[in-house]
Amino acid sequence: MNVTSRLFNRIRGGVHPPGYKDFTVDKPIRNIAAPSTVTIPMQQHVGAPCIPRVKKGSEVFVGTVVGGSEAYVSAPIHSSVSGKVVQVALQAHPTGADVLSVLIENDGEYRPDPSLASPAAWENMEAGEIRRAVRAAGMVGLGGAAFPTHVKLGPPREYPVDTVILNGAECEPYLTSDYRLMVEQPEAVLEGLLIIMRAVGAADGVIAIEDNKPQALKKMTALCQGKGIEVSSLRTRYPQGAEKVLIGGLLGREVPPGGLPMHVGVVVQNVATAHAIARYLSTGMPLVERVVTVTGSIVSEPSNLMVPIGTSFASAVEACGGFTEPPAKVLMGGPMMGLAQYTLEVPVIKGTSGILALSRKETDYSVPTEPICIRCGRCVDVCPMGLIPTYLASYAYNEKWDALQRLNINDCFECGCCAYACPTRNPLVQLIKTGKAESARRKTRMERRAAELAVANGEEEGGDGE
Repeated sequence: MNVTSRLFNRIRGGVHPPGYKDFTVDKPIRNIAAPSTVTIPMQQHVGAPCIPRVKKGSEVFVGTVVGGSEAYVSAPIHSSVSGKVVQVALQAHPTGADVLSVLIENDGEYRPDPSLASPAAWENMEAGEIRRAVRAAGMVGLGGAAFPTHVKLGPPREYPVDTVILNGAECEPYLTSDYRLMVEQPEAVLEGLLIIMRAVGAADGVIAIEDNKPQALKKMTALCQGKGIEVSSLRTRYPQGAEKVLIGGLLGREVPPGGLPMHVGVVVQNVATAHAIARYLSTGMPLVERVVTVTGSIVSEPSNLMVPIGTSFASAVEACGGFTEPPAKVLMGGPMMGLAQYTLEVPVIKGTSGILALSRKETDYSVPTEPICIRCGRCVDVCPMGLIPTYLASYAYNEKWDALQRLNINDCFECGCCAYACPTRNPLVQLIKTGKAESARRKTRMERRAAELAVANGEEEGGDGE
């Protein structure tokens, strides 16, 4: 099978930021050891946070479950080292909040948990067995969203899935961890895709890779020959790797406002997630480490590292020789969607795809204290979801919460194209994030109030009837 470029239409909007991938594109993945103490947060995914399953003094091993939840939209969390739990307490987290975390003193022996499941032959597993195994492994989307993978692999019967898209676009500037996995370990990437297809009952599989990654295209295409898997070359454009953008570009299907990929018969998974699933079913070791791109012009040795979960950002940077000068800003992720950090003493979590350090010169620009819109329309032109970012930001700034819902604010996935294109440097994404958060809080309050009223009315009706 030859590599294809079957784009039904050009992606809507988008921008062309500089790639800055040369720092690490040719740097093979190398393993680093965990520090003397790892910090394992109980919130590393979308959905319900985990509850600690260990306490101070507990002995743990690599792969021991240290946090879990009975909620469906959640994923267990495992220890990445062997040793003793020294504390369960609130600790700094890459999202900026303090999160309940399990601190483990690393004994340096990395003894695996004796209760870990034996490797499984996935070819003999039913779809439900695969989903349960994926959940037990603590799998979440490793592209950065960290949505529990087993949920995606279990769409309702009324939404049958016919196609799985494996997202190898990696359109975020600076990051190359997915690229290195496709170049160095393509067999595990392909195996993970086949496992996902079996789990959702999909007949078609597509591996989508931007055309600025010729080595990955070559490797994956050669490996997929004769296996019924298509490798599709995408025109390089940000945010090509967003799942709704991929679905529209590759399949010509548009996910409706407020909808999910399964509503158009598709599941999208990240390359690193597929790789991690294959590794789990071949080794029995759950998700306890991930590849992280540590990069930037002021990093001494920019690298792609296989990092144990719970390793501090400071330790990861130290493994790359430290900084050549004090950073002005450090981000978790890339420059378009990354989260700014106030300290390096935060742990690498499942959603940490990169650690980016920027110099003072690279961040020396002003942001208006109040939104200034000149009605140029550039933010509208580049929005891949067809939204009106300037209105969303303005309504959020002026606390017009109901108007935000009418403009489908929750369809914004915060790619940053609008802020990148804005000539007045309006903090559009930050304002939209504020609007989404407040809208969610208002919805929760309304639902809670409705439930309270329902209970009250039910008690009154029951009283009358007795």
